[in-house]
Amino acid sequence: MHNIFQKYYNYVIFFFLGLISMSSHGFDRVTGENFTSRSEVIAAHGMVASSHPLATQIGLEILKQGGSAVDAAIAVNAALGLMEPTGNGIGGDLFAIVWDAKTRKLYGLNASGPAPEKLSLEYFQNNNLSEYPEFGPLPVTVPGVVAGWSELHSKFGKLPIKHLFKPTIKYAKDGFPVTETIAYYFELNKQRFQDYPNFKEVWMANGDVPKTGEIFKNPALGRTLEILSEQ
Repeated sequence: MHNIFQKYYNYVIFFFLGLISMSSHGFDRVTGENFTSRSEVIAAHGMVASSHPLATQIGLEILKQGGSAVDAAIAVNAALGLMEPTGNGIGGDLFAIVWDAKTRKLYGLNASGPAPEKLSLEYFQNNNLSEYPEFGPLPVTVPGVVAGWSELHSKFGKLPIKHLFKPTIKYAKDGFPVTETIAYYFELNKQRFQDYPNFKEVWMANGDVPKTGEIFKNPALGRTLEILSEQ
């Protein structure tokens, strides 16, 4: 009996090690290199890539509804401002490179904003600042995202811009589950930003920053997008 169990035990260990060996490569395509990510994505009618699955889905829906690639990009960008606010938002800059297949022309857009008009050298000197601080309002330029959306849409858009904001407005009001990565950065920066006006009101409405899987809402952002879509 002992020998039978010993053989079975050896078999299980061998099988387990075999599974480790098969899964340790970390790729699903044969390239000869370990950990070279997933297989390439190939599509006939278009594709959307973003850092958040919900944002990507929004972009795909815009394409299915007859929107242009720029329409989809604007819709995705708006969604990321809600779903990944740690790296996106209407308070930032926008840069775009657009290839027009019909005219075979490449267009570039720099929608980075200028420094605030009244932020002078004297202000820094009077406040004993020898350089821009890393955080806070002082290092922030005038936001260029909204103007960038407008420029791109006026030249390459097909669907009404109001239509592009609809999905994000709905998620802003109804809520969406916070991903692990965003929850991590919320927690990482909580102590740094919680004393800034409006931060607690928006990001700590329930007393703490959102955790992984929690449903987060930002109705104020949804209303902002509604106002923009009416302009």
